[in-house]
Amino acid sequence: MKAEPHRDSGLFGLLVRNYLFFTLTLLLIAAGIYLLWDAQLNRLFDPFDWDSLLTDDRLAAGDYDALARRLKGADNAFSVLDTEGAVLYQSDPEVCVTLTPAELACVCPYDGSYYIEAFPERDADGNTRYRVLRYTLEDGMTDIDAELLLDEHFRVLAGSLVPGQTAYTARQYAILSGAYPDHATLYRYDFTADDGSGRILLLQVALPDEQAIYQASQDSWRVWLLAIPLYVAAAGFFIHQISRRIRKPLDRLHAAVVAQAQGKQVRVGDCGGVRELARIGESFDRLSDRLAESEREREQLDRERQQMIANISHDLKTPVTVISGYVDALADGKVPPEQQARYLAAIRSRTAALTQLINAFHEYSKVEHPRFVLQRRQADLCEYLREYLAAKYDEIELAGFTLQVDIPETPCPCSLDPFELGRALDNLIGNSLRHNRLGTVLSVSLAVEAGWAVVTVADNGHGIPAHRLETIFEPFVVGSDARNQGGSGLGLSITRRIVELHGGRIAVTSAPSTGTAFTIRLPLPGPGEETSPQS
Repeated sequence: MKAEPHRDSGLFGLLVRNYLFFTLTLLLIAAGIYLLWDAQLNRLFDPFDWDSLLTDDRLAAGDYDALARRLKGADNAFSVLDTEGAVLYQSDPEVCVTLTPAELACVCPYDGSYYIEAFPERDADGNTRYRVLRYTLEDGMTDIDAELLLDEHFRVLAGSLVPGQTAYTARQYAILSGAYPDHATLYRYDFTADDGSGRILLLQVALPDEQAIYQASQDSWRVWLLAIPLYVAAAGFFIHQISRRIRKPLDRLHAAVVAQAQGKQVRVGDCGGVRELARIGESFDRLSDRLAESEREREQLDRERQQMIANISHDLKTPVTVISGYVDALADGKVPPEQQARYLAAIRSRTAALTQLINAFHEYSKVEHPRFVLQRRQADLCEYLREYLAAKYDEIELAGFTLQVDIPETPCPCSLDPFELGRALDNLIGNSLRHNRLGTVLSVSLAVEAGWAVVTVADNGHGIPAHRLETIFEPFVVGSDARNQGGSGLGLSITRRIVELHGGRIAVTSAPSTGTAFTIRLPLPGPGEETSPQS
């Protein structure tokens, strides 16, 4: 059987390619072993998803047995109590703890609105004291809102967590310090059952077994021993591949040289292997048929080149011919008059879309330029919004939307750039008009909160998908999964930049089929402070 034409690369390419494949194979082996190792550890560290249990409809319905079957881990458990602290259900009576109402009051809420730290200390006389601190969380900041000092018998010396309580029990202090129970952490979660009665869910979140984790960590390293035989197998495979590509052609060339020395006519032809060895083999066949073979190869290359040029010409000519045909048809009057409007409307629509996109690019590059500054002046934000919405009323009404306005009569002085702030509001309202159906209610309101003017632009439309909310203000991100609804994805980025240049911030909340609300917070001047315009 005739040997196939040589297709291998050079020696350098062969070594580089096999080296890269060998490196990739080692990385895959390491990744596979790591995944096995990580899977072993994850069986210990994989916690139960308590949030999914708390949002399960069966909790309010009272189907506690079904929820108990979902628990993972030997020490994970929960109890259901009434508002007086009486036990209504326990997922595992042998594991679940029973608390008195006073002890239940020492358990921190699951929502993390506050947490408690308790620790022993000694006073100047060497007496043991116990200090309890309660921290509240607000806007990402922690603050101590209550402090308690107990003596060695847990009697209150100073401070208060619960008004009127003068002493604590040892178990109450253990709950406050997180030492009880020793196998889990307690949390409470208040909820309302379907019958309207209040309930308390006492969660026992299992703590990891440090000894088991340590032992599992030690044992898990045995998985890495698989790297040795896998490495040897991979190295042997690639050594065999390189040897097969080099050794076999060398043996054929050696046999041809020996036969040639003996006066035998031996044709090597394509001996395989790398390109350099193939060239040496071809040197044995430079006889009369060499030119014919070369000519055939040249003709084949010419045919392939001509075919490639023809394919490229066809791929370029087809769209150019179509475009030229439409233009020529319009220019030569071959389009019937009743269809010309449709052709021109399509051209105008595409031109308008391109113009809008170019304008968005220009505006985005302008507001992002370091030298861009606002032309701010002091103005009444209430009056500004009234005038702005009055100018936009016809556009909103023609779009089939209903406008609701809630602006107070009390003046709200604010330093702002009327043109740029109007552009920011245009983007918000334009998005609502473009992405929602007819009959959507668009509401604009203004409120004053602790030194901030809060402007809210909301609608009751389709809403923004949850996976887009975190990146909605980034460039080229649109609020809808369907890009064919228009928009460059730059409007909200421009709006955010304009609001930030005003010293404010913007946020969004949305839910599918419920609506979207954009909240702009602009700083107000403090008492006795004049707001000076900036240029």
